[in-house]
Amino acid sequence: MRTLRGHHLLCVHGFQGMGYSESFVEKMTEIVAFMRNDYIDGPIRVIAALDEACYTCPHHGVDRCEADEQSNAHVLAMDRRVLKHLQLEENRVYMKSELIERTKQAVEPSDLDVLCAGCSWLSYGVCKEGIRELKNFSDKKD
Repeated sequence: MRTLRGHHLLCVHGFQGMGYSESFVEKMTEIVAFMRNDYIDGPIRVIAALDEACYTCPHHGVDRCEADEQSNAHVLAMDRRVLKHLQLEENRVYMKSELIERTKQAVEPSDLDVLCAGCSWLSYGVCKEGIRELKNFSDKKD
């Protein structure tokens, strides 16, 4: 079963191969391939803590982000904002399809300005574009 932290539920839609290290990029690429594959579904435990992507990041400690003194509090705050926005319970297991659908229905590209406030990747615009594409793809399928 996959484990993803709250804010990574949004990152997967905008991920374009950038990251903190080669191993992080490889892991995120694997996660993104799973999340974007419409032909497979599966359980995902959502958390506000280090997840499988974090453990490949050079900034992870034993149980927290150690990029700088404020980084752990910052990423936890993003996780909790996303979980609240998507009305998800921390540590609960959801099917991937449900998480994708909740994101399609509840998240607008402009929401990332609040949900992901302070994220260094937000300025690249790929996350907002990913959410926009997710919503547009959904409209075309219906």
